[in-house]
Amino acid sequence: MRHKACSQREIPALPLPEKQAWHALIALCIGFFMILLDQSIVAVATATLQKELDADYNEIIWVTSAYLLSFAVPLLMTGRLGDRYGPKNIYILGMVIFTISSCVCGLSSSMLMLIIARAMQGIGAALLTPQTMSVINRVFARDRRGAALGAWGMVGSLASFSGPLAGGYITQTMGWQWIFFINIPIGFLSVFMVARYVPRFATIERKIDLLSIVLSVCSVFAVVFALLQGERAQWAWWIWALVCVGLAIGVLFVLRQRSISTDREPLMPLDLFHIPSFAMGNVGIFCMGFVIGGTPLPIMLYLQQVHQLSPLSAGFVMAPMAVIAAIFAPFVGRLSDKRSPEKLAACGFSLSAVVLAGLCILMSSGAPLFAFYAVMVGNGIGNVFIWAPNSASTMRDVPMSRMGIGSGIYNTTRQLGSVVGSAAIGAVLQWRIGQDSPGSAYAQAVILGAVVLCFAVVSALSVRR
Repeated sequence: MRHKACSQREIPALPLPEKQAWHALIALCIGFFMILLDQSIVAVATATLQKELDADYNEIIWVTSAYLLSFAVPLLMTGRLGDRYGPKNIYILGMVIFTISSCVCGLSSSMLMLIIARAMQGIGAALLTPQTMSVINRVFARDRRGAALGAWGMVGSLASFSGPLAGGYITQTMGWQWIFFINIPIGFLSVFMVARYVPRFATIERKIDLLSIVLSVCSVFAVVFALLQGERAQWAWWIWALVCVGLAIGVLFVLRQRSISTDREPLMPLDLFHIPSFAMGNVGIFCMGFVIGGTPLPIMLYLQQVHQLSPLSAGFVMAPMAVIAAIFAPFVGRLSDKRSPEKLAACGFSLSAVVLAGLCILMSSGAPLFAFYAVMVGNGIGNVFIWAPNSASTMRDVPMSRMGIGSGIYNTTRQLGSVVGSAAIGAVLQWRIGQDSPGSAYAQAVILGAVVLCFAVVSALSVRR
């Protein structure tokens, strides 16, 4: 594969010296923290938004849906753009778009303006997200990537935990606009740090196939849009028709990747899936995305309706999971550099499946509240053995020139898993909520996540080093 000619001064030898590599990681994690914080911080302000902007339920839903759609749909393309134009350049572009969109969100005087700005935020997030993992895998030596990905996972856990708490505090004391304005100084800091510490990399020279981009965007959009709207449309015939159309376009997309001429670069190189660790790692992250996207809803509803907790109190019950993950993520990351990351991931998937099954029993039996804290600790330990080891295993054998698209595929798979999980568990709740007690209905929704994680265990154990 041809690469752009660049001077030795512009393109450093890889991997970088460890100190420089950690500086680059810190710079990237600032933006990564902001993206994850924004996903959870906005959910807390929905009631305030509905009141102050005179919004109906459908408009409030689209504040989230517009972001998820514009985030998930272009991920394949943005991962490949990192390979083509450099992950540093695409990351900075994405951060600038996200920061400007955050400002527009805070200035919004109508729901239409807010929804459009949220869609632009999603595009910015889609541009920068694949570049983070791509850069980590380039600048760190193979025997240090687990530690780096562990630190990366710790940042994600802290963002997920602090989002609802920060959102509640900011909304009550400063107004909902500031949950978006807070992104502006963080965004500027991230751009400065990335420009200063992240090096430039060699890039591919061949053009990306335009038809592949169109097919991928149409396929992912159709499937994701249908799943996001399915429950509200009561799974009408047109929802299923749209899913089938999306899958059919997806088949055309795969066929197009097989037939692209040698002067163009396929958007999704199918030979990546000939790498066992990459293929099975994507199965694992789809299953984990399914659980993360679907199971929090029945758990939060159970805590609030059965145990009569406030949203904030229910959030504190979930807090041990994020805190444990943040504490142990660096340790497990370093461990995955010394031990088989596939076996560590299999342990994490297994523990999380057992924890969800135990949670199902607790919810069905009306167990006391303190039992849920213990379960959340166990879930946190399971999660921490999944994120860094599975990421390290998946990207371990991906060629450097394809780190961007490899990360794009990985993140697209995770987002699709999240959307499918949300839709599937929402459908189970809708089906069972009128036929069983609330505790039993919520428990049946949670057990679906445990079943899905069993497939992740099999995928992790099937990889041989």
